[in-house]
Parts: sequence; C-alpha cells; structure tokens
Amino acid sequence: MPTDAEIARNASPRHIADIAARLGFSADDIECYGKYKAKLPLVPGDKKGKLVLVTAMNPTPLGEGKTTVSISLADGLVRAGKNAVLALREPSLGPVFGIKGGACGGGYAQVIPMEDINLHFTGDFHAVTAANNLLAALVDNHIHFARTPEIAEVVWARCLDINDRALREVEIGLGGKANGPERKDGFVITAASEIMAVLCMADGFADLKRRLGDIVVGYTADGGKVTARDIRADEAMAILLRDASRPNLVQTLEGTPALVHGGPFANIAHGCNSIAATRLALSRADIVVTEAGFGAELGGEKFFDIKCRKAGLTPSCTVLVVTARSLKFNGGVPKEETAKENVAALEKGFENVKRHLDNLKSFSQRVVVAINRFASDTDAELEKLSALCREAGAEAVVSEGFARGGEGALALAGVVADMCDLPAPHFPLLRLGLRGGQDTRRRDQDLRRGRSGLRGGGEAQPRAHLGGSRLPIPPRLHRQDAILLLLRPVCTRRAFGVHLHRARRGGESGRGVHRCARRQHDAHARTRAHPQRRTHDRGRRDGGHRRADVKGGVLTSSRRSAKIL
Repeated sequence: MPTDAEIARNASPRHIADIAARLGFSADDIECYGKYKAKLPLVPGDKKGKLVLVTAMNPTPLGEGKTTVSISLADGLVRAGKNAVLALREPSLGPVFGIKGGACGGGYAQVIPMEDINLHFTGDFHAVTAANNLLAALVDNHIHFARTPEIAEVVWARCLDINDRALREVEIGLGGKANGPERKDGFVITAASEIMAVLCMADGFADLKRRLGDIVVGYTADGGKVTARDIRADEAMAILLRDASRPNLVQTLEGTPALVHGGPFANIAHGCNSIAATRLALSRADIVVTEAGFGAELGGEKFFDIKCRKAGLTPSCTVLVVTARSLKFNGGVPKEETAKENVAALEKGFENVKRHLDNLKSFSQRVVVAINRFASDTDAELEKLSALCREAGAEAVVSEGFARGGEGALALAGVVADMCDLPAPHFPLLRLGLRGGQDTRRRDQDLRRGRSGLRGGGEAQPRAHLGGSRLPIPPRLHRQDAILLLLRPVCTRRAFGVHLHRARRGGESGRGVHRCARRQHDAHARTRAHPQRRTHDRGRRDGGHRRADVKGGVLTSSRRSAKIL
C-alpha cells in the first residue's frame, strides 16, 4: 500500500470554489488561499444539521485512528447519499514533528492538501502565537513603565508552536533596566495557549474581542485582577486574530467538504474545533461529523460539558473508536507483540471500552463502536470484539476507512445515519452554581468510579467564568496523563484563567491534589501578606510544583503550564 504522503500527492482535488459551492457559497463569498484552501465567511445557512461526535478509547502508543475514522465516516455518509460535512481541528507543529505526527487522517481517509494543513495552513496558529506574545510583551512594557494598574504578579506565559523543552522555564529582562524587568517566565506550546482556547470558544468576532479583554494577565499587590483590557491589549490582539477567527475550508480525498479550524489540545484545553466552524457546518449540511481529542473520558467529556453547553449543541449519536491491538496492549501485551493474535488479552483489555461505554451512556448518548481495522487483525479477534460490544449493549461495526476510504465505512455510515434519523437525545450536563464543585466531583467519581482526580471545596472553586457565564471546569480524567488540575484559590478567573500544573503520575490521588491546592493557597496568602518576600514557595519541586521568584516587586511563576479553561 502507498504511504500517506504518496496517496495525498497523487490525489486529484477539486478547486476549492467547487467545494464551497456544495455548502452554498459563491466564489465571491470565499477568500482563497491558492486552489485548494479558503476562508469562509461566518454567514449561516438555513439547514439544521445533525451532529455526530467521534471519540475513542484511552489513547495508546499504537494509535487508535480517530481522525481516520471521522474522515472515512463523512465520506461514507456522502457515498450513502447524505449531505455530510466534516469539522476537525487544525494540527499543531509540535506533534507534527514529534512522535504523533500529522493530524490529517491516514491511508485513503485524509483531508487535503495534507502537507499544507500539517504545516502552516492558512496561518491561524501563527496568528495565535503572535497575539499571545504581543500580550506578553505589553505586560512587560506595562511593568517597565510602572503604569497603572500596577502588576505585582504576572501569570501570563509566552508561547511557540514547537516542542522545545528548553524554553519551558526561562529568565527574561537580562542585560539591564533597558531590557525590561528581570523575572522568570516560560513558554507553552501554541495549542495549549489560552488564546487558542478563547478563539475556539468565541461566538463571532465581537465575542472574541470581549473574551480577549477578559483574560487575566496578573494581579495587583492587594490581589486585584489585571486583565488584557486593563492594559489596552485587547484591540491589538483582536486585529491579529481577524482572519484566524474565520473557519478554513478544505476537502477529503473523495471531495467531502471539511471545515478545519482551531486546535486546542484536549489534555490542556477542551480539545474541540471552533464553535464558529461547527455552527456554520450545521447550518450548511444535514449531518456534521466532528471529533474530540484523546479519549471519551477527557475530550469527549469536555465536548459535552463545555462545548455543547456553550454552543447549545445536542449530538445525535457518538462513535467510539476502538482497535484490537490497543485492547491487547491494555490487556498487558507488550507493544512489539500486539500484531500477534491474542484473544484472551483482547478480552482482558475490553474492560477499558466497557468503562467508556458506561460513561457515554451517562450522557444519554446512542453509541456505536467503530472497530478500526488494521492489517494485523484476525477474524477471531474482530468477532470476539464485536461479541463483547454486543454483550455491553452497544452495536459494533468494523471500519476499513484507512484501506478503502469511504467505501470501507459504508456500514458504519448506515448505522450513524439511522441514529441521526431518531430524535436527538437529551443528555445531562453538569449543573452550575453548586458550592465547592459538588457536581463536578460527582461527575468525576461517576466516570472513574470513585477515583476522584479533582477536589473542590474551601477556597478552590472548580468553576471558571467564560465571558461572564458560569461554566464548570471538567475534572482531569485521563489516567495516563501526567497533568492534574489545581485551581488557584485567590479568585475566580474570567475567560480561561485557571492554571494547570504538572504533577507526577504516581501518588497523586484526590487527597494529594487537595493537599497541594491547600499548600498553594497558604503560599499565596503569605505572599500577599508580605509582597516583598524574595522567594515564594508553591510546593516542592518533587511534588509537581515549582518556585516563583519576586524580582523588582513582581511575582512571577516558573511553571511550565498554561492557563486554560
């Protein structure tokens, strides 16, 4: 079989104006970036499409193929006579040049032009990077000239869309007073920046500008918030993001329209494409296929509790992607031996899928399991996996989109289309306004059966303000991720102002997280009582936290992490 790159390069794509016409846009409506990419206007159509979420079991080093299944499903729906559109996230250069690789699907289920999309695309990521770093520069400039409100603590980091661990913690302002205040700073990857999350949660350009102004960049000596609007950075950032706020249009190998827009990570942010692109797709097609990052207990949960709540979306069904080799890996088989038949290990690893099915049913979702077939899968393994799914109360369909494109996903498309013909289910959302994050804890314990990774109560409130409306902070549910949510207790953030701190995978139970949050609160209280202290201990480094230094009266964290939802 040819490689992904060879398949993409040998494709014969249609002009992007022809693809736009399928959505009801004329050539004058779109802004072309060459022959095969375009920016779309945020002009809704008159359709009320059905939304289909594609999520997956817990990620493994083997890869599950969630994007590949999403693309082939959309192609399969079109082959079945449905007016379907794809809505995906944009790739980040960090994973593209890392172990994970690109994010345009694979085999005969790809979005094209694959190389353009995986690299610079239409420049959205670069615009986010520029807006983020412009704000960082304006913060330092504000401090340098001692303008009001005076910033005593900086909580804004710079970003770069490259994996560069050497920049996680840096010292800036070296070389004298002319170079700005000397303090510790850091870089996060662009997909993990707060600007990216805000871009994807915004409902139009005016809402984007408002949310940018709500971003908290620091605190005054008495604990008051300093926002981007306070230092008059919101207008400048919005101008940089003017074009990035509009959805991008490309196509699959089979010519299915694909809106690829926004790229927040699911373990750091909410892991979904932009609300603007999803809404636009739903107004121009009968069925929209979208995806959420990582597994159903992480990106999937955030899709329901954050994106669906904010955008007023109700998915008609959910596709859970599983693979036989990943189940064998979860069943204890070494990565190098997962290509060998091992039905017993597959059955043992199926406990992971059962948990995901139960989780999705807690959202009242109709679920179909898509068994993404690999060349090494045997008939015995696929039959056993299908039987296990039926026993768990879910229909299972083998998908061969990688090898056969939309034709290989026709069976899956038929099941999904039938589910979309039914009335959309009403799924329960996290209730708002409960003191101490009671409902967030309840959802966390339900999804993980008591293994709570988030503790509320006291001064740490597991909720945030998103543009003035209250939304819950989803629990950190991904068992394999080394990032746990610690909420800064000083006050509730607006926009995306909660911090994530890296924590060790082992030994960080809910109780440990609660202790760390308490230490953090006590340390903040000490610093506010004595703002000129030379050092400020946020917890031991071996417990997952770092130190923050006070230089020139400015408290700066040396954390590696980003502020997000």
